Amino acid sequence: MAALTEFFGRAFAAVAAETEAQNVQLAGPPFALYRGTPTQTIDVEAGFPIAGTGNVVTSTLPEVDAFETIHAGAYDTLNRTYAALQEQIKAAGRTPLDTMWEYYLTGPSTEADPLKWQTRIV
Repeated sequence: MAALTEFFGRAFAAVAAETEAQNVQLAGPPFALYRGTPTQTIDVEAGFPIAGTGNVVTSTLPEVDAFETIHAGAYDTLNRTYAALQEQIKAAGRTPLDTMWEYYLTGPSTEADPLKWQTRIV
């Protein structure tokens, strides 16, 4: 978990460079798909939605009925937003899955003030 920031920096830069080299159009903000409950180790996939095809490695986000919310603020407080979202899911009589994803709408690469960062959690 502690290495996520560095991983995302490398992954997003590599994917953006490869899509540009292949003339594949980015179609949205960067995302991270998490499989399993986050602990010290986590299975995470990072990338961008794309328009068209190329030789980039593609995958598809799960097609499920999902709850989502916007987290405003620094990443170190995401756990509070996740907890609130999990409670909403349970209050609706549903069972949270162990697969979730985030879209980084604004973050350190576009906004210096962490209080203005926005993460869409699905």
